[in-house]
Amino acid sequence: MSRQNNKPNGCGCSNIPFSVIIIILGGGYWWFSQQGNLDISNLLSKIQQITIPILNPTPTPTNSSTPTSSLSSPSSLPPNKQVSVKPITLPKAPLPPTPWKKKVIRGIYLSRYQVTNNADEQTIRQRVRYYRSQGINTIIHGVWGNGCTMYNSDVMQQTLGYRSCPNLFQDRWLDWLIDEAHIQGMQVHAYFEKGIKIDKNSPIYDLAISQKWIVPGVDKTYVGIDHYVLDVEIPEVASLFKNILVEFVKKYPKIDAVQWDDYLGYHAELPGKIDRTAKLTNFLQQMITAMKQANSSVSFDICHHNPYWAKRYFAADWQKWNVDRVFIQAYNEANFKEELNYAKNYAGIAITDKQLHRLKELVNNKAIKSILIFPLAGKPEETASRIKTLTQNNN
Repeated sequence: MSRQNNKPNGCGCSNIPFSVIIIILGGGYWWFSQQGNLDISNLLSKIQQITIPILNPTPTPTNSSTPTSSLSSPSSLPPNKQVSVKPITLPKAPLPPTPWKKKVIRGIYLSRYQVTNNADEQTIRQRVRYYRSQGINTIIHGVWGNGCTMYNSDVMQQTLGYRSCPNLFQDRWLDWLIDEAHIQGMQVHAYFEKGIKIDKNSPIYDLAISQKWIVPGVDKTYVGIDHYVLDVEIPEVASLFKNILVEFVKKYPKIDAVQWDDYLGYHAELPGKIDRTAKLTNFLQQMITAMKQANSSVSFDICHHNPYWAKRYFAADWQKWNVDRVFIQAYNEANFKEELNYAKNYAGIAITDKQLHRLKELVNNKAIKSILIFPLAGKPEETASRIKTLTQNNN
């Protein structure tokens, strides 16, 4: 019999090497054991997302930090659901500042008793916010006047036997005033009102007379009131002022400036016709130096007559005093134009509430860097309201 050819039957697995079978079985086992660690769902999700139609597409900014949610299937989107896109509201561009707002200092004077008397913290803070709302950015508040302080002073106590001017102020009134002003982006300048002059109502008048601290004669610079000038050539007087100023800038280190006015001077018509210019200059230089050593961040300012008048009629040669800023006092209408020309060369100008008809002219004068206003009528809130009315539409 002839031999028949045998044909392979089945899958032919008998012909696969046994080692290959072992490898296939082992790999399959490993794949099933690791499938929990494979991110298959992410892959499927991405595949499914490709089939989802885009409704009302909006471009997404490349720098957007807002995360976008993933849809796992088309069925998760409700039928006929409209995707709303909120319009983007861009902030309005700020209006350009008015000429009034461009002034470096827009200041108002508050005399010694106009805030302090019986004023609690809430009242003081509300007043500060009120002045800011009227376009004021600087409060120049009296802290000294007529020979005494408007705060509790150790120097006053040790030198004169009492701590302050007669007043019902709360001890922290100036702290609150400074704090609220700085919160509102404003400044506070401490006003040393009346400077080195006192009247008969001063609590130190009798002492000054008995100690012979007064320059002979009566200062009649201003009609209606007699002033007596403390003689800074006397060591005790000079030390009193220097120590008061140093104490103040240490006690209130956040004060922005101190300001002295034209009462820092000797009237030319005092008896004797004595030239006290050099002595006054020496006193001011020493006092300012001591203040700067105690607190160099505080500006020492004066609001005085123009340099010619100050030296000629008040022995105040302030160009040699080493002050930081000078504001020209232009309260005299008869001499206003001359004072205005001087003010252009210094930090600014000071007028009274009786001169508000001058305000528009000053606001529109780019050479006038700052404007200070003194409420002679004693109604600073009304004055501030008038200032706002006169400047809010001044473009």
